[in-house]
Order: sequence, then structure tokens, then C-alpha cells
Amino acid sequence: MAAPPLTIRLHPEDGVVIARAEVLPGTPIPGEGVTASARIPAGHKIAVRPHAAGEPVRRYGQIIGVATRPIAPGEHVHSHNLGMGEHSRDYAFGAEAKPTAPIDPPATFQGIRRADGRVATRNYIGVLTTVSCSATVAQYVADAFRRNPFTNHDPLADYPNVDGVVALTHKTGCGMSDLEPLRLLRRTLAGYATHPNFAAILLLGLGCEVNQIPGLMEAEGLDGKPRVRAMTIQSTGGTAKTVARGVDFVREMLADANAVTRTTVSASHLCVALQCGGSDGYSGITANPALGAASDLVVRHGGTVILSETPETYGAEHLLTRRAVSEEVGRKLVDLMAWWEDYTRRNGGELDDNPSPGNKAGGLTTILEKSLGAMAKAGTTNLVEVYRYAEKVTAKGFVFMDTPGYDPVSVTGQVAGGANLVCFTTGRGSVYGCKPAPSMKLATNTSMYRRMEDDMDINCGTVLDGDESVADCGERIFREMLAVASGKRTKSEQWGFGSEEFAPWVQGATM
Repeated sequence: MAAPPLTIRLHPEDGVVIARAEVLPGTPIPGEGVTASARIPAGHKIAVRPHAAGEPVRRYGQIIGVATRPIAPGEHVHSHNLGMGEHSRDYAFGAEAKPTAPIDPPATFQGIRRADGRVATRNYIGVLTTVSCSATVAQYVADAFRRNPFTNHDPLADYPNVDGVVALTHKTGCGMSDLEPLRLLRRTLAGYATHPNFAAILLLGLGCEVNQIPGLMEAEGLDGKPRVRAMTIQSTGGTAKTVARGVDFVREMLADANAVTRTTVSASHLCVALQCGGSDGYSGITANPALGAASDLVVRHGGTVILSETPETYGAEHLLTRRAVSEEVGRKLVDLMAWWEDYTRRNGGELDDNPSPGNKAGGLTTILEKSLGAMAKAGTTNLVEVYRYAEKVTAKGFVFMDTPGYDPVSVTGQVAGGANLVCFTTGRGSVYGCKPAPSMKLATNTSMYRRMEDDMDINCGTVLDGDESVADCGERIFREMLAVASGKRTKSEQWGFGSEEFAPWVQGATM
């Protein structure tokens, strides 16, 4: 096979190309008529035409920022000469919405059908805390059912259909406003308490916190739920008695939790959280568009995909509003962007603060560039609804959920909304899990995949290497989704990731 070209051109109108590998000074750039004037790291941008100071710079055919000084052809384009600048957007609500061709019959996987008709991909018992003060006691309860790696004693050996007992703790629940911050926390906890991947839930509080259990149960409709039990440390009589009673509850529920059988179900029961973290210059070229191709397949098979990370969609939202099924849906997304502009301003920041040091080392410069690559995860189908953080997702198709860009907080909201599978693309090498939903890791480049193969599930660097098309990689991702939804353990599950990463979005003052 012929060696892949030195650089990647993403759109005919682009003023930059992307280095496939490190480019040394004096290297001619084939097909572009320019010579590199500096060292260009892999994944970074090379100017292929002159840009005057203040002139827009394009990648993907879209503006990713403006030149902060004159840029000559062959120069490295990055933070030293590219900034945000002003940018206008034409929202054109619904202008590109089109019917989605369904695939019939849909694909299937081996899922766990719950009594209410929902389908689980995993089968856990959970211990949720109302407040940070009950976190240690919750961990003691879950630890009683953890396999000892030194003795190999496994308290769940007689319950092979139970994936584990997991404590999900957090750092809030008191010293907070009883308005939106409390409502948001309660919505998140309720989303987990009723998630199909949990067979049963113990809700554990201290007793004197702002987030009182009776108020939570009433506000979120948890009263009378047979699989939800609740207790507080203070009313139970302290740490030892609460741990003993919690362990007893879990033991009581194990037999029922184990009495499940995986059966053949339609892929329409997939609800997939789309995430990217530790992104690099290849994310928008390989893993994100490949996941977008897989997302289109999920939607065509009748399932749901959830795009989130609102700050990492900023500047690219006009490409989503064009796919909105109505102006009302599109305006919900635009309103979120306005809220985030105000939110960051009130807190002394700006949305361009989002790209992390790792993102920039990987070749991403502005939030506009990062967002344009990130939104590729959502594929090409219509945007059918926009949800608040941790709000229950009921629509089928491609939906958006408002979340921060910080991955643990974002995925926590998506899973609270009902996601039963997470697909997480990464260029720098994020390691992440999110119990009770399995998390698949998709590497953007082969070098990182090989370096971190113990953590990566799929190598999308094959697209960059010229070994596979985006569509073929997307098909491979979709097949792996079905396998994981059927019980195949992901790399993060094999390492035990997923409980410490539970991170509800904290808003408002801590008092």
C-alpha cells in the first residue's frame, strides 16, 4: 500500500492542513505548494496560505478563530498566532433536517428486560448517598461485597448474574441552596435510583443535611418504589448499625437481583452517551466522525444517542440547529449557549478557557476548533430534542443534554438521563468508567492506542493510517456497542473504574 500523505486537508476552503506526523523545518508539503518554516508537531496545523492579522482561519470549512498577527504559508498555526475573535452564526433552524431511513429489521443484543419494559445492559445493586457525610458508610456497605484479590474470596460468587454492589458518593448535599442546586442534585440521584442497570438501590443519608431523604423521595416520585430502600445514619444509630443494616438489605436483594436472564432485544433499546475527553488534533478526523457514523446506525436502528458538553459545542451549535426538527428545539440549544456565556462571564472566565493543556498539546487551539470536531460524534441525523442536565431522556433519535464539558460531570448527567452505554473518544488517553453504564474507549490515533492498549477498546487510528474508512470504523464501533450491551466487559470495567467517577454538577454557592 502507498504511504499515507504527510498532511490532511479537511475542506477545499481551509487555510490550514493537519500534520499526520511531526514535520521538520524545510519540509515541502506535497500538494500544497508550501514548505514548513518551523517544526510542526503531529496533529497540529500548518498554514497553506497567508493570513492577515484579524483574518478568519478555517478548518472543516468553518471558522476556528482569527489570526492574531500575520501568518505566512508554512507557519505553525497555534496559540501564538490564532485567537477567538468575533464570529457570527447563521442558525437556519431546520434548514437541513431530513427524514431518517430506518433499518428494518433492527439489530439485536442480549439485554436484561425489567418489569417496566426498559432494558438494562448491566445488573448492579447501588448504594447512593444524599450527602458527602454518608459517603464512608456507603463505601463500607459496598466493600462487604467486594472480591478480595489476595484470598480470592468473592461474596457474590453465588450470584453470577449480579455485576457488583457499587457505592456512588459525592461531595455535596448540604451547605447549599434549596432552589436549583438542590433540584439538580435530586434529579441526578433520582435518575440513578431508577436507572434500569440497577436491580435495587439503598439510599443512605446522615439525617440533618439539606438534601433530606423524605424531600428527595417526594420530589422525585421515589416513594413506594419497591427496589428503593432508604435510611439515615442518625436514625439507625450510628456507623456500625447502619453498615450492618445496609449489608443486610443488600443480602436480601441479591437473590432477586440474580434472577435475571439476558434475552434478545432490539437495538432500539440502546441509549448511548457520546463523550470525548483528552481530545487532540485527530479527534475530529478519526474517532469522533467514526462514532458519528455509529451514532447514525444507532438512530436508524431505533435507538437514542445523547450529545452533551455544552461548552464544547459552543461555536458549532449552528450546524446542529440546522438539523433541528423544529425552531423550538433549535432555540433551546441557542438559549443554552447564551446561558453559558453569561455563566462563565459571571464566574470570571470565558468559554475559550475550555481547551485544556492536553488539548492544546495535541493540536487544538480554540474552543471553536474543539467544538467543530466534538460535534462530529452526533453523526448526521436530525436533532429531535434538547434536555436539561440529568433530565430523563424519552425521545428516540439524536438528542442534546446540557452539561459542563468536564467529562465525569457530563457523563453523570447523561447516565442519570437513562444512558445505558457510554462511548468515549480520546486522543491523549483518558481512562474513565461510569457505573452502572459500561464505558467504551475509542482511541483517535494508533500510537496512543498501542501505548495504552490496556485501557482502549477500539483503535480509530486506522482511519488516519489509511487502513479503514470512517464508515467502516463506524460499523465496527456499532458492532462493539452491541457486544458490550450484551455483557462483554470493557477495559474500564476490567480495571474496576466507575464508582469514584460519579460527579453530579454542583451549582450555586457552598455556604
